[in-house]
Amino acid sequence: MFRRRRREQPEQAVDQESAAPERETGPWDADEPHPDTDRIDLGGLRLPHNPDFDVRLASVGDQHVGVVVLYEENSLQLQALAAPRSSGLWDEIKTKIRAQAKDLEEREGPFGTELTGEMKVDGDVRPARYLGIDGPRWFLLGVISGSGAFDEAVAGAFVELIKDVVVVRGDEPMAREEPIPLRRPNETADETDERPSFNPFRRGPEISEIR
Repeated sequence: MFRRRRREQPEQAVDQESAAPERETGPWDADEPHPDTDRIDLGGLRLPHNPDFDVRLASVGDQHVGVVVLYEENSLQLQALAAPRSSGLWDEIKTKIRAQAKDLEEREGPFGTELTGEMKVDGDVRPARYLGIDGPRWFLLGVISGSGAFDEAVAGAFVELIKDVVVVRGDEPMAREEPIPLRRPNETADETDERPSFNPFRRGPEISEIR
């Protein structure tokens, strides 16, 4: 389980409080006004703390490429990707996902259009919901899987977590759909400079748990 990120320094908190968020909920961009709450700092993503969730990093080799949030038999996968300044990625990524899972249907959800249906995991079929959020130069993909995908008691808690996620895109040039680098809370940015080539729609990356 990750430890929570320390609160920002007082002068930073004052700046945030003086500029109220322009929207009621996130996910938030790190450069926009957003609520000052305790979050797990994973570099490219900052996640709100929920003691009921087990938060892990999804890794390919030594590179952290996503986050997996576990609750009972259910999971939420989060991946932040670099996006063009001029347009979002969700319409394009929806097409790619549907090409691999043809029985998915579109419906309106808390973040706009989402895909719902089933996914195959290690030979088993599990209910799944794909949620996409286009941000300023980033895209956040959330995949809820398990029986709780359509149970609001579970899916609703995952959605509330997503609404308070902060995405830290950074100013460095990045390729389209390149994973925004993540790190363990005790790692430095220098340790995550090498970026992997990763297909965000391929299931089954190695899961690395931070203790």
